[in-house]
Amino acid sequence: MIDFKNAEFLALNQVPEHAFSEMLKPLLIEGETILDSYQSIRDGVVFTNKRVITINVQGLTGRKKDFTSLPYSKIQAFSIETAGTFDFDCELDLWFSGLGKVRLAFTKKADIGKISRMISEFSLR
Repeated sequence: MIDFKNAEFLALNQVPEHAFSEMLKPLLIEGETILDSYQSIRDGVVFTNKRVITINVQGLTGRKKDFTSLPYSKIQAFSIETAGTFDFDCELDLWFSGLGKVRLAFTKKADIGKISRMISEFSLR
């Protein structure tokens, strides 16, 4: 599992939804679809209609990958921080029962409002 407390992630850029589809195909359940995808240099975050999946690419070759499934149903609270004039990253903090806080940083171009609405839709049901 990704060590969210000690890891330093580069800001995530939006990529086409299908960017991780082949890689995640064996992990998705029936009826689960990818809604949004983000990638740093090697790592990624995918939002589906059921959960957030983080992808941590490991090793020199990048063949080893760690997938962490973060179900919307376990989100207790979340907050967003928009980019500012001198702060170029948007941030998303998610608090999960039994796990604690997870922080994801996105580039200034990310639509953090869209991400917030998506999380609200699935976690507040």
